[in-house]
Amino acid sequence: MNISRRNFLGVVGAGALGTTVPIFGKLGKAQAAPIPKLKTVNTKESTTICPYCGVGCGLIVSARDGKIINIEGDADHPINEGSLCSKGSSLFQVGVNERRLQKVRYRAPGSDKWEEKSWEWALSEIAKRVKKTRDASFIKKEDGKVVNRTDGIACLGGAALDNEECYLYSKLARAMGVTYLEHQARI
Repeated sequence: MNISRRNFLGVVGAGALGTTVPIFGKLGKAQAAPIPKLKTVNTKESTTICPYCGVGCGLIVSARDGKIINIEGDADHPINEGSLCSKGSSLFQVGVNERRLQKVRYRAPGSDKWEEKSWEWALSEIAKRVKKTRDASFIKKEDGKVVNRTDGIACLGGAALDNEECYLYSKLARAMGVTYLEHQARI
């Protein structure tokens, strides 16, 4: 018997169809998959920057009723275009964690117990200590030259600050006479 290529393909196609119908059943009417409800519905979205490294990847934080429900990469951000590294992808666990401290805790020198303090107390205490350290370590003149600096304080900026915040932070540090002024991206 002489079989042409056309007959061979017809027999193979019919055989394949004959074996798939019992496996998959008859072709029915196509149905669309159900559309899942988005978890970010009725949320307030805000953009921010990842605090981990000096790259400055953009994030979109979705919150509902004052609680974070989702953190994802910002597709419109020019640096990361929506992608995140493993640390940036884990930011939701940093923001929503039962072990995260929500109040100021203070342990006095020599004490073995932590006390809860107010934010007003903490900010006032930090300001007092910065002033005390600056006054104790301030150098007006060195080798007959005016230097107006303090060697007792160092400032370190981070990737969570944008350009304007870094500018204000550096102005504050320089106004206090800080010479040890660095940024996380340079270290």
